[in-house]
Amino acid sequence: MANDFSGFLPAIPMIRIGDDGKAFIMGSHCRNCGETVPGERMACASCGKRETIEPVRLGTKGTLYNYTIVHRSYPGVKVPFVSAIVDLEGGGSLRGTLAEVEPDPAQLPWNMPVNVVFRDSGQTNPEGKPFVSYLFVPAQGEA
Repeated sequence: MANDFSGFLPAIPMIRIGDDGKAFIMGSHCRNCGETVPGERMACASCGKRETIEPVRLGTKGTLYNYTIVHRSYPGVKVPFVSAIVDLEGGGSLRGTLAEVEPDPAQLPWNMPVNVVFRDSGQTNPEGKPFVSYLFVPAQGEA
């Protein structure tokens, strides 16, 4: 099955792998004020309530909020690349790499529709298990 990450480890704690082998990002939603954020939270950063926090799967579609083009990075990291902040449909914002685009401001319109995709990170743990991570790609044909 395509996109089956059953044998993978999440690269970061907010990535989860469902029983169906599909990766997703877990977030927290506050029933009191409506705030949604990536990752697990014990209390809402917006209103401070504890008893109103519930886990939620974050959306897989969003819009480009902001970005920077990185020209210098760690050894072994291919540059230039686009580091982006994306506002997700349904709430929450994520930072990550925007792939499959030219790292050129003329090619990166504000509010560009993007999709969250999951891929093999190319790294493994000491036992050889691969990691899955997320990145953003332009949403083809969507405006």
